[in-house]
Amino acid sequence: MHGQPDDDLRGGHDQNQTMQIGPYSFPNNVALAPMAGVTDRPFRQLCRRLGAGLAATEMITSDTRLWGTAKTRRRLDHRGEGEPVIVQVAGADPEMIAEAARRSVAHGAQIVDINMGCPAKKVCNRLAGSALLKDEPLVVRILEAAVASVDVPVTLKIRSGWDPEHRNAVRIARLAEDIGIQALAVHGRTRQCRFGGEAEYDTIRAVCEAVDLPVFANGDIDSPEKAARVLTMTGAAGVMIGRAAQGRPWVFREVVDYLKTGRKTASPTTAEVRDIMLDHLDNLYGFYGEETGVRVARKHLSWYLKGRPGAAPFRDKIVRVESARAQRILVQHYFDKAPTEELAA
Repeated sequence: MHGQPDDDLRGGHDQNQTMQIGPYSFPNNVALAPMAGVTDRPFRQLCRRLGAGLAATEMITSDTRLWGTAKTRRRLDHRGEGEPVIVQVAGADPEMIAEAARRSVAHGAQIVDINMGCPAKKVCNRLAGSALLKDEPLVVRILEAAVASVDVPVTLKIRSGWDPEHRNAVRIARLAEDIGIQALAVHGRTRQCRFGGEAEYDTIRAVCEAVDLPVFANGDIDSPEKAARVLTMTGAAGVMIGRAAQGRPWVFREVVDYLKTGRKTASPTTAEVRDIMLDHLDNLYGFYGEETGVRVARKHLSWYLKGRPGAAPFRDKIVRVESARAQRILVQHYFDKAPTEELAA
C-alpha cells in the first residue's frame, strides 16, 4: 500500500468535492485538523483563506466551570470567523459534554465536534480524548448525550484504536452512525502510537467501508500527492491536515488545486510568503494583545522558517524580542536579505 508510485494514484477532477454536513455545505473536502495551542482563530482564518474547506476550534474542555479562563474565552471567540463555526469539545462525562455542547451553540457554534482522538497524557489521564476508546459503553453515552442536547450537527474525531492490539475504530464508527453523528475524522494511529511511525490507512479504509458517514482521513498528509494517494487508498470523503500546515498554511491551496486538476501549482512567491507571515503576525497581535501575541508568534515564525536559509540565527533573535514592532522589523529584514530563489523554493 505504501510503495505504489505517484503516477498510479494521481489526483484527478473527481477527488476534490464539496462537502455536506447537516445543512452546511463546504467548498471542498480538505480540512484543517484541530490542534491545541495551534489552531487558534487567527490560524483558522488564515488556513481558510488559503484554501481549507473547514476548520474546527482548538479543543475546549467540557467542564464549563473553567470557561472563565482567558484561554477558554479566547477559544470561544468566533468574531470574524467564516461560517459554519465548528467547536471541538473534549471530556468524559456525558452530562458535562451535553452542557458544553449547549453552551457552545449559545456562543455561536454551528457544528459541535467531539474529541476522542487527542493522545496527550494530560487529556488521556482524565479519561478523555483517545482514552475514551477503551470504554465503548461510555463512548455511546457521551455521543447520545451530545446529539440529544443540541439541534446542530454533531461530529466525532477518533484514532484507529487504543493500541495496535485493540483497533476498534470500525465499531466506534458504526456506533456513532447509529447514534446520529453526522461526520467522522479518523487519525490513522492508535493512542499508544501517538505521532510515531507511519500512519496506517487500512483501518481508515475499513471505517469508510463500514459506514455511510462522510469520513475524513487524517495522519501524515503533508503534500498534494499524499492527499491524493490517501483518498484513493482509503475511499475517504476528505482529508484532514494537521502538522503539515504549521508554517505552510498554503498547503491547503496546493492540495485543493492538485485534487481538482492532477497538477501541482507553483509554490508561493517570496513576497507572498512574507505577506502571509506579516498578516498572520498582525492578526495574532490583535487577537491576543501585544505581549501574548508576540509570544504566540514565536512558534509560528519558527515553523515558517524551518529549513529556510539563515533561519537558525534569525530564530535566535526572534525569541528575544519583546515588541510587535521589533518582531515585524526582523521578519522584514530577513526577507530583504534572503536569496529570492531560495525563499520561494
